[in-house]
Amino acid sequence: MTEPTFEPREDGPGVTIVDAVANRRFPLATPAPIAYDEDDTDWCQFPIDAAIAFETSSLVLPYVVPTCVRDASGDPVLEAEHFAFETLPEGTYLLELTGPIRFYLEVQTGLTIASADDRLSIEFDEETRVRLGACSTQDRPAGTVTTTADPVDLARAVSTFGSALKTTTAERSLPSYRGHPPLIELGDAVDLPDGIEPPDTGVTIVAPNDRLAVYATAPLAFYLGTTVVTGDRPRLETDAGFEYPLGRTTERFVETVARVLKCVFFVDSVSRTEGVYDIDLHDRHRFEERVDVDLATLYEKPLAEQLRTILSMPFEALEDLFPTWPATTFVTAEPANATALPFLADDLSLIRPAPDAAARTRGVPDPPADVEAFTRSGPMADETGDSRSESIGSGTGKAQDATADSGSAGRPIDDGYVSPPETDAFETAWLGDGIPLGANKLHPAAFAHDLERSPAGDAIEITVVCNDPAMVAEYEASEDGLYGNRDELPFAVTVHRTLTVEELRAAFESEADLLHYVGHVENDAFVCRDGTLEVSELSTVGVDSFLINGCRSYEPGIRLLEAGSAAGIVTLSEVGNRDATAVGQLLARLLNCGFTFRSAMAIAREHRFVGNQYVVVGDGSVAIAQSGGGVPNQCYVESLGDGRYELRQQTYHSQHGVGALCIPYLDDVDRYYLAGTELPTTTLRGPELERFFQLEAIPVVFDDEFCWSTDGRLSGL
Repeated sequence: MTEPTFEPREDGPGVTIVDAVANRRFPLATPAPIAYDEDDTDWCQFPIDAAIAFETSSLVLPYVVPTCVRDASGDPVLEAEHFAFETLPEGTYLLELTGPIRFYLEVQTGLTIASADDRLSIEFDEETRVRLGACSTQDRPAGTVTTTADPVDLARAVSTFGSALKTTTAERSLPSYRGHPPLIELGDAVDLPDGIEPPDTGVTIVAPNDRLAVYATAPLAFYLGTTVVTGDRPRLETDAGFEYPLGRTTERFVETVARVLKCVFFVDSVSRTEGVYDIDLHDRHRFEERVDVDLATLYEKPLAEQLRTILSMPFEALEDLFPTWPATTFVTAEPANATALPFLADDLSLIRPAPDAAARTRGVPDPPADVEAFTRSGPMADETGDSRSESIGSGTGKAQDATADSGSAGRPIDDGYVSPPETDAFETAWLGDGIPLGANKLHPAAFAHDLERSPAGDAIEITVVCNDPAMVAEYEASEDGLYGNRDELPFAVTVHRTLTVEELRAAFESEADLLHYVGHVENDAFVCRDGTLEVSELSTVGVDSFLINGCRSYEPGIRLLEAGSAAGIVTLSEVGNRDATAVGQLLARLLNCGFTFRSAMAIAREHRFVGNQYVVVGDGSVAIAQSGGGVPNQCYVESLGDGRYELRQQTYHSQHGVGALCIPYLDDVDRYYLAGTELPTTTLRGPELERFFQLEAIPVVFDDEFCWSTDGRLSGL
């Protein structure tokens, strides 16, 4: 694990907390320059990875984040959100602040916390010593487990996943309390390294003796810290004598395991308010309207006893309260897919068997009916937009059948196209042979490369390559460009035009957080000023993620994953230049706002910017930037007349997973909400809504029309 670091604030006195691997930064302003020293970490009752100490009379945050103040014994004293003004007398206090990076402050003084729309200040009664500790958002696996592909051995490997939990209490429903499960590699025998053992929770999952059934247990086994075995009577059992049947068939078993995970996770998220996170949680109020249970008593019980109570609750009465799950992954039975289980479990992705191969098709997704003759698979255009270098490609703009084009450049068709079933999760993923339509194509190499990402520099490195002058509109759409208009999160954007083969090779081999390619792709190669570049010609790939906005860029994208990248967006068919420009601009802005690759694509599909022409490949849970509001969200606004508007907010999960909290910056809202839920509808006057929209750039559906909160069309409401 790479620890957070601290560096001087760039725009004035203060300090910036940096989680370089996760591309997270949070600046704290001080009234005068400070000198800080490295500090130990044992002063904080919560897990922190690095700490410093310094003296100051105040700290100012660039925006409001949920803040919990505790006394010397750890008991909550107050919570502060937006529009707060709280004063505390002389004393010892621990402040927990939940921003893009979770951090803690310890002070011995009186203090005042005040917040407005765009800042939160912490004023001390006098110049005082401040201890600042931060928790890394990126955990690394503690080791590697070797197993065979036999279900019995796989069950022993999955049983080690709970060793990564930082607690077995309900607080494990918070992302920061869940580490990364150990890695899995296939071998001739089982080898479990010392120290990688499940916690003693007294809970066991008995799974059918079927590889796919064992795969499906991975997220639940990780979350509960259970042992997994195979047997003839699938069930969840505890050492307190409780048994819960999980279904005899693999299909029924998988469905029940998913239901148990959702239910236990939700109840944990509610009951943890009886522990160290004593907050006013909206979801708890709704829960208590449905179920009569003493949450304080439930919280104190050991896990084995908690499960008896939780699994006796009426699932149907709670199901609509659950946050929308981050992802559902369809997995084929290949043994190699076992190596991806630690990463799927880390995301708490629901795992389901892939549909039968008979459901697959070899047809290519058709381009839109109105696709223009100028597509992104044709020859490069000159500065006037006229095509040149005709020998490079035909540029016909006609979709071809996959079987007819399967031989070009030795291109495999990945066993045809597949249509995964619809799910109720935000995102759908596919692990195995086949090119999924409307879903994230996972690749085992991408997970490994995500772990190997090197710490970022002082800014998020974005490389934009436009290899056709006729396509410059994609990145010249605004004064700020596609990326880098956020004060608290610096971007370093480099734009290249009409590169040669060698210049494009250098761009792919250089380290960058994202490479956004705008141009032509022909026969699985990038069209350059003096020829074409195939990914196989690259000696290495240094870009962590990519957006390849050219025709039929799937195969180059897969090769980039195999060569070093972690995630990307590619196309499966011809794309017209006008439509591709709109898609590229939208996806870039969504990624800039902290949406994951998968969530960004889901929103683009929701608003019909794309159909099945675009697909996420690699680890779709990757995000290149942090959300300015804590968790990404999308708003829906309906005009009611008389200057009043109805606002709905759909919150999404951040890159760090399910379980985070959020609170909207609205005057009349003083409760927390679980991320991944739709917040209650609010009615606002025009000026209040406009002020809310000015806080950050977020996607908005305004009277059924898609726009952005910072667009000029929403001013003067």
